[in-house]
Amino acid sequence: LSGRPYLVFRTQFPWPKIGEFDTDLVREFFQALSTHAGMNLHIETLYGENCHHICESSFKGVARALRTAMMIDARQAGEIPSTKGAL
Repeated sequence: LSGRPYLVFRTQFPWPKIGEFDTDLVREFFQALSTHAGMNLHIETLYGENCHHICESSFKGVARALRTAMMIDARQAGEIPSTKGAL
């Protein structure tokens, strides 16, 4: 987490709601997450027609990416994971 928040959200929902849930809130959630966590976050949905599945895949993909990003890599113990040596 570099402290430089930015969101790229390339996901379109075919319908404005999932039941009573407004699909615009998905982007709002990820914008808030990116801003308050100070992270650069890119979410892109390549295809899909079912709003529920599009929403679910966005959350699941981000959750899996965050879990992977937080894991300690024993091969880089004590090193900053950056080509510049700083985040």
